[in-house]
Amino acid sequence: MTTKAKQVKNNKGRNKQRGVYTIEFALVGAVFFLLLFAVLEVGRLFFVWNILTEASRRGARLATVCHFDHGAKSAFAPMLEAALFDNIPMAPNLSISNLQISYLQINGDPVADVKDIALVRAEIKDYQHQLIIPGLFLTLNSPSFATTLPRESLGATRLPDYTYCFPTVPPVP
Repeated sequence: MTTKAKQVKNNKGRNKQRGVYTIEFALVGAVFFLLLFAVLEVGRLFFVWNILTEASRRGARLATVCHFDHGAKSAFAPMLEAALFDNIPMAPNLSISNLQISYLQINGDPVADVKDIALVRAEIKDYQHQLIIPGLFLTLNSPSFATTLPRESLGATRLPDYTYCFPTVPPVP
């Protein structure tokens, strides 16, 4: 075979391989970027997990030292908003409907009278986290995040007044 015939034969082989690198990059790149987004999303999931833990802790702390609605034995909405970072969107879809404050007796039962309050429990319930991974549309139901603290002042001071822990003073019943 002449040199020219060998070159023609080699060129035919190269033409068959022309798009192989593009196909390989498309396959490997798709898997790589899927894994990259999955790793980033797991990091975001841990961040939201920490936000929910902190929101339950803040809710319990505010409920132990701030004035609450004695008639309904429940926290005021501004207190719940303050526990959830004053409406700064730290976790998507987190609202005051997810935060439940309970005033409890020492055995964990709900109180019938304000004088029986021994514990305060703040719990994040029914929160759903949407994963943002291309091609995977999953919604995760989070576990409940709860913090229980012993009662403190409950907003009562030595003065004939209450401690309000939020910017706007709610109406006193």
